Amino acid sequence: MAVMEIASASAPEVQMFFGMTDAQLRSRQRPEESMLIAEGPKVVRTALESGLKPVAMLMRKKMVNTSGADLVRLAGSTPVYTAEDDILAALTGFRLQRAWVLCAFPRPAQTPLSSCLHGARRVAFLEGLNEPSNVGAIFRAAAALKVDSLLLSPDCADPFHRRAVRVCMGAVFRLPWTRCAPAEASEALRAEGFRTLGFALQEPCVNLGDEGLRGLEKAAVFLGTEDTGLTLETLSRMDQIVRIPMAEGIDSLNVATAAAIAFWELRTQP
Repeated sequence: MAVMEIASASAPEVQMFFGMTDAQLRSRQRPEESMLIAEGPKVVRTALESGLKPVAMLMRKKMVNTSGADLVRLAGSTPVYTAEDDILAALTGFRLQRAWVLCAFPRPAQTPLSSCLHGARRVAFLEGLNEPSNVGAIFRAAAALKVDSLLLSPDCADPFHRRAVRVCMGAVFRLPWTRCAPAEASEALRAEGFRTLGFALQEPCVNLGDEGLRGLEKAAVFLGTEDTGLTLETLSRMDQIVRIPMAEGIDSLNVATAAAIAFWELRTQP
């Protein structure tokens, strides 16, 4: 255990937590140096327990020997920086009101598509979602509702974005995921025996809950953006177009809400 107190908000040791944007943390020029930031005791614990090796941790001083003691132990020999609340408030711009901890980790290598599909029965594909909060919320719902893995198009928001990691409550460290083009995903899924279900407001379609969708051995849920939905090219590759029936005058849901409903309805049975 290496706990070190910082005396100033300008301490160079903690600039990685506040002095770098998400784009800078995700260095495309030097991927071997790319990092992610996990925030909150539960999220940090999940990352540590999933096997990620921390680079550094920053924690409220009052937590070190109380609620954060177990995280300090899990961090092993990793530097754990701490400070009084007034210094942390100068760093963050707000007064801390609860348990507060940040931890920096190297970004894990991307999982191969074949590994994401191996043994899976429920998979979700996200096309073009550019809001990290939506991506994070979908990961959280997927983990809760028995989705085995997630596939993301190359233009999807980064699941390791700070906001996505925070919203998903660490689910991104539990679920296998990878990036691939829609065509590659649909071909690989079909080869593995999945029925591909594109969620869209397009005819012909079936309503979620239709008898034909019950008891599917393998199902893949394809979800697009809230404004334009799945592309026509992706829809053309689907085995079935599915819609969520809604009240008259309402034609759409937030994509994360729609995902959770779909995951629940199509969940595998014990």
